[in-house]
Amino acid sequence: MRVLLIGAPGSGKGTQGARIAERYRIPHISSGQLLRDHVRHGSELGRAVEPHLARGDLVPDDVILSMITEELAGAADGYVLDGFPRNVAQAEAAEKTAELNDRLDAVLFLDLPPGEVFDRLAERARQSDRPDDQEQATIQHRLRVYEDRTHPLLDHYRQRGLLVPIDANGSVDEVAARIAVVLDRYQR
Repeated sequence: MRVLLIGAPGSGKGTQGARIAERYRIPHISSGQLLRDHVRHGSELGRAVEPHLARGDLVPDDVILSMITEELAGAADGYVLDGFPRNVAQAEAAEKTAELNDRLDAVLFLDLPPGEVFDRLAERARQSDRPDDQEQATIQHRLRVYEDRTHPLLDHYRQRGLLVPIDANGSVDEVAARIAVVLDRYQR
């Protein structure tokens, strides 16, 4: 099964990605977590992307595509990918790579109202050490970037018949149950 998760920051992509990976026994690949790991380990990539992450900006397309392509090379039996692509240009470039040109089964859009997104990010900032969630101005910037750059992906995948909206309101278990109803149809 090949699944992409799209949604605003704080919509539950990482949490639900882990749940999907466990339920369907496929790797969970989180672009955000991969980038944060590179920053934490002080790798060359980490040093290059750290300023982008701290500001809440998107990482340059070529950098993120290279990192994701490398990760997907070992995921021949399927994957759940969250946080990539973040814009239409990344989606189109990814569709031309060998690792991502196989037909996707579904693109799940974790749909959450903006007020709830902001509340979740503010709560996550209180509970974690993620630098991209710490400042209110950074959170607001991330939401603007999402609206401007990532939200247009919905039309991209809707036109391809892949987009499946998922109500992301409710508990983690409630959202996971909604996702399972959809993905059980795609299980290979």
